Amino acid sequence: MWYFLNVIFNILNKKIFDYFPYPYFVSVSHLSVGVLYCLVGWTFGLPKRAPINSTVLKLLFPVAVCHAIGHVTSTVSFAAVAVSFAHTIKALEPFFNAAASQFILGQQVPLTLWFSLVPVVIGVSMASLTELSFNWTGFINAMISNISFTLRSVYSKKAMTDMDSTNLYAYISIIALLVCIPPAIIIEGPQLVQHGFKDAIAKVGLTKLVSNLLVVGLFYHLYNQVATNTLERVTPLTHAVGNVLKRVFVIGFSIIVFGNRITTQTGIGTCIAIAGVALYSFIKAKIEEEKTKMKSA
Repeated sequence: MWYFLNVIFNILNKKIFDYFPYPYFVSVSHLSVGVLYCLVGWTFGLPKRAPINSTVLKLLFPVAVCHAIGHVTSTVSFAAVAVSFAHTIKALEPFFNAAASQFILGQQVPLTLWFSLVPVVIGVSMASLTELSFNWTGFINAMISNISFTLRSVYSKKAMTDMDSTNLYAYISIIALLVCIPPAIIIEGPQLVQHGFKDAIAKVGLTKLVSNLLVVGLFYHLYNQVATNTLERVTPLTHAVGNVLKRVFVIGFSIIVFGNRITTQTGIGTCIAIAGVALYSFIKAKIEEEKTKMKSA
């Protein structure tokens, strides 16, 4: 379900940009639908809303800000370049995670983990050099997204609460939405008012525009929710393998659906990067399992 929802979201999201190229507003619509979904769920007690206080809010705020920035920059990247290429760049996320662990959290990262990241960097570099859809807007925003989601992980460690994952993600979505609205209004507001909405409605009609934004927003929220719920229930190794396979699925399906032409070097580079992520994930998961065994012993 995690993979299915993610693949459908990426495909529908990319298609919207063909007639509505406003990634900041689209990001807001994703989060708005998610927040509406959460509010309806809370109204019917599915799940029951967990209470929140100022202490928890202070812990969740930096997580939500990083989530907001990461989401917006990811959406901008997906609008600017091929979905497959954006996900190839985002394969660098483990590199930033390792750097954050070492230099921000002060956790020693084993040399084996650093060495496993070498093919990831090489693969992404190879893919970027000959990617037909390459542009700096897509590349830079995907890199900012990597950094933002890495910082989100760092702050998440500090914001561990007794709240269940469904409620936790709901509160993060609400805060992230409030963070995303001002830049969307400032950056894209004038264009949308002048001609953005009119052009999109002229191309596909009001009903299709609204329904597509609602549907893609629902898939965005559900895939994140299912991912959060899934990762709560599996071992680190299963999580690691799942994450790598998810990216392979998204890249593969996006190439098939959109018929993206890729060079041989881009294809080889993407495969090397994914293989590097798989190696890194496997080694990291093994290290985590050994730590868990030592603690239980």
